[in-house]
Amino acid sequence: MAWNEPGGNGNKDPWGHRKDDQGPPDLDEVVKKIQDKFRNIFGGSKHPTHGGSDGEGIGWGFIGFIFFVMLIIWSLFGFYIIQPAEQGVETRFGAYTRTTLQGLNWHFPYPIEQVQKVNVDQIRAVTHKALMLTKDENIIEMELVIQYQVRDAKDYLFNVREPDETLRQATESSLREVVGNSVMDNVLTTGRDEVAQNTKLLIQEMLDRYLAGLSVNNVNMQDAQPPAEVQESFADVIKAREDEESYKNEAKTYANKIKRQAEGTKAKLEQQAAAYKVTVVEQATGETKRFLSILAQFNKSPQIIRMRLYLEAMETVLSNSTKILVDVDKGNNVMLLPLDKLLNSSKEKLPSMPVLSTDNQPTVTAPPATTNTPIDDPRSRGSR
Repeated sequence: MAWNEPGGNGNKDPWGHRKDDQGPPDLDEVVKKIQDKFRNIFGGSKHPTHGGSDGEGIGWGFIGFIFFVMLIIWSLFGFYIIQPAEQGVETRFGAYTRTTLQGLNWHFPYPIEQVQKVNVDQIRAVTHKALMLTKDENIIEMELVIQYQVRDAKDYLFNVREPDETLRQATESSLREVVGNSVMDNVLTTGRDEVAQNTKLLIQEMLDRYLAGLSVNNVNMQDAQPPAEVQESFADVIKAREDEESYKNEAKTYANKIKRQAEGTKAKLEQQAAAYKVTVVEQATGETKRFLSILAQFNKSPQIIRMRLYLEAMETVLSNSTKILVDVDKGNNVMLLPLDKLLNSSKEKLPSMPVLSTDNQPTVTAPPATTNTPIDDPRSRGSR
């Protein structure tokens, strides 16, 4: 049975709705009702707009309000904060306008202005490895670590397309120039610090010429060695150089020791000479005073002083003699032998007796006899 035949669904349509019931509301009517409500709120006009013959348009006040709200929201996106270690670079339609420092700042939001934040306190590092040719045509494998930071954010962003890559290329060029003017032994041993310092100066000079906005803080040479093919031979050279330095140090130590000994001997001899000089001067002074005192007494009584001097001289001479010859007037000369002195002198001159063996009997040779010279007594001469 069809749905519209008698006895069928009656007044219902195929979806179950009665024909006399009100269907779902029209979408255009819903939009018109919402527009009417907004016009009542913001004072919209009741006259038809130019866009339609019988529709009612949205009021200018509502449009202005919506624009004002959107402008406020858009302006809120212009606030930004620069940290203490950063610098902010503002651009207006891509052109640089100003550099901002730490704190809260504001700019016209995108797309009018933009802000790029650059950390200027961060210490950055790049490692560079390369094979270098020295002045004496040797190849060295080197590794450098360059520490740098951003000095000017504006120059860093706008003057060079890739400032970090520019730094790497400047390092390559500077290092080749410095090593190319140095010999291999100097680069590998005592001249490492000098090579690093000169490389730093050249890198900074290039960066300043390019206005890259970078500052090189330090250049450290991590490694410098010959290629692997000649490392064994170079190790022998290094060992020989170390032995040379060791021998030089030993020679310097010995030279310093001898020098100190010579200086000590010199000081000792100088002191002995000074003491001998003082002794001789004092003895001469004493002898002079003694002679002058004797001379004064001699002038007073010459015979007595002459006799006294003679007796003192004879006492000195005879005290060391073992035989004495006495000249007697009108008689034979008498020889006086002081036995005590003869015994003492024989003990001193005789060598120590060795232990006798059964084979050889050592013989003891008597000391040679001393020649006696007669001593003239002035008194005897006078009596002759």
